[in-house]
Amino acid sequence: MEPFKIHPLFGDGAIHWYTPTNVTLWMAIGLICMALLLVVGTRGRAIIPSRMQSLAELVYGFIHKMVEDVTGKEGLKFFPYIFTLFLFIVFSNFLGLIPLSFTPTAHIAVTGVLAILVFVTVTVVGFVKNGTHFLGLFWVSSAPLVLRPVLAVIEVISYFVRPVSHSIRLAGNMMAGHAVIEVFAGFAPVILMSAAVGVLVTPLSVLAVTAMYGLEVIVALVQAYVFTILTCVYLKDALHPGH
Repeated sequence: MEPFKIHPLFGDGAIHWYTPTNVTLWMAIGLICMALLLVVGTRGRAIIPSRMQSLAELVYGFIHKMVEDVTGKEGLKFFPYIFTLFLFIVFSNFLGLIPLSFTPTAHIAVTGVLAILVFVTVTVVGFVKNGTHFLGLFWVSSAPLVLRPVLAVIEVISYFVRPVSHSIRLAGNMMAGHAVIEVFAGFAPVILMSAAVGVLVTPLSVLAVTAMYGLEVIVALVQAYVFTILTCVYLKDALHPGH
């Protein structure tokens, strides 16, 4: 688990809340990449866009349509937040695929904060917009009356479990993928210790690592999409509560 250890950038002392670490470094690099894509990439606003401008416009349009389709036009006021959330997770995931880098989203502390912010935002929006009618989210009026109290308890529990599942899904997938790549990569030097076996098996080990790396690229994008669309779904519940 060495690639997931947090350590200070300067010295070997204790880590405090203000200590620059490898986590803060790679999150800062991710923010810089976001700025380069959206500010530098679209600076020209060319009619025939460059590759970077095309990529920025593609991502912008994709997330904008997703927010509108899931939450409706009323949810578009939250588009800047959701768009920023998606880009931060995407860049954190992809930067973590660079050898000797660090993946902030592989840590539950990072994904947990993101999930809690979504949870608090959705809850506040739900009560501000709907008042006590937001509690209708937990009352399944379409179910038989005798089952509604039981279902209400289940709905309340599932609602407060959202930040846990929301954060663990992303962190768990990123950590698991990187760990598998690390394991497969560790086979190669061990196999090379035996020349006869190494000639036959080493290419297979390299192919396995390459295949896992390609799968991890897909997972990095899919997990960012899943986190973002779940945020949209939760926001829809806040804007339009009730079963």
